[in-house]
Amino acid sequence: MPKKLSKKQVRFRRILASAALVIAILAVIFFYLIITQSGHWLVEDDEFEHATWVAVLDGQSADMERIDYAADLLTNGKVDSVLILGRRCLRTRNNSEFYADEFMQQGNFDSNAVFLVSHNDPSTITEAFTLIPWLKKHKADTVLLLTYAPATYRVKRIFEVLSGDSPVYKTVDIHHYQYNADSWYTNRESRKNWLREWAALAISYVDLWGVEPLTVADSTYYKPIVTIKDFEAQKNPVVDLQSLLPTVQKKIEETVSDTSATASSDSTATSTADTTSVQTK
Repeated sequence: MPKKLSKKQVRFRRILASAALVIAILAVIFFYLIITQSGHWLVEDDEFEHATWVAVLDGQSADMERIDYAADLLTNGKVDSVLILGRRCLRTRNNSEFYADEFMQQGNFDSNAVFLVSHNDPSTITEAFTLIPWLKKHKADTVLLLTYAPATYRVKRIFEVLSGDSPVYKTVDIHHYQYNADSWYTNRESRKNWLREWAALAISYVDLWGVEPLTVADSTYYKPIVTIKDFEAQKNPVVDLQSLLPTVQKKIEETVSDTSATASSDSTATSTADTTSVQTK
């Protein structure tokens, strides 16, 4: 015959069952939030009317989605100037060069308004160390940072912490197929990006602990940031033929003079030989 429980034991079991039910409900709610909202927590999608600069960070896919987005912004007058960042990918070539070639094919853009930022920075933080002093030097007002959607919150925070009060940074979700905040859990690449970005966000808090904002004097970029026009001039220097004319003219005169002297010498030698021949006869 089963032992009859006391009122105290019955009350304890009811409390225990209620606690288990509450924990189960909270677990379901937490799981629901993780599935439906955590993808959005990584995305910082700002609205903006106009930005002075747009910085295309390295790391885009072969679709060149960031380049296309920046080109559309410049075409529609929503940005004034473009910074194209790229890491060294070959011994003497840089990703920014390939990105710039693709960008300039998107429209009839002013080559003085598009800048190449060639670097060898392995992370977003080091990209910020490269770019921020230059932006401060040029008194940038508003800068739109183009990166992939799940990195927008982290990237914006990194640049804001390292910049201090200025410039103002914006980020957008360019809606590339590799990440959908509404359904990140349905795609393998999206799940990888979700997990990677949460880990990267946590590590960025550690990396930025106690870091002071950068100034113009903190510039660390090893190659100057140049416009496409200047880059093309360095790569394919234009020869000023007008400046070479005096040198060419002098060379021609010297050649003519040498030719005349040689001809005169040959003529004298021939005349002498003819005279000697006549005297011999």
